[in-house]
Amino acid sequence: MTNFTILLKTEISRLARKEVRAETEPLKQILAQKKAEILDLKRRLAYLEKVTQQAKSGIANASKGGIQGSKPEKAQGLRFRADGLVSLRKRLGLTGADMAKLLGVSIQSVYHWESGKTKPRAAQLVLIAQIRKLGKKGAAERLSNEVAT
Repeated sequence: MTNFTILLKTEISRLARKEVRAETEPLKQILAQKKAEILDLKRRLAYLEKVTQQAKSGIANASKGGIQGSKPEKAQGLRFRADGLVSLRKRLGLTGADMAKLLGVSIQSVYHWESGKTKPRAAQLVLIAQIRKLGKKGAAERLSNEVAT
């Protein structure tokens, strides 16, 4: 008789687990779907916050007057080489800090660009291309205008 009760209890618990699994499986699928939607919304929010921050910093840099009359145009066709930035800076007789002031970025950014750790964004590539057209006097003039303002 005890074998029969053990078998009966085992069978009942097996059937109960099977029914619970059948009931919870659709809920698990819905949960996975909602988690994916939340993850997608978080990604979209992070992207929008990044774009907003870039827009704010672009407005701040423009109001500081990094390069007068510079609107971040498309940087199509512009290439970047770290040693090219170093040679440009040396040709103009500028320090890393002076180059950073002209570009409206931090000294650390210029250092990372020159060491090849990072690459400038499209807006900075346009500014670098504008500075490339300057001579020593033009760069010194713009730098003195930066310090004066």
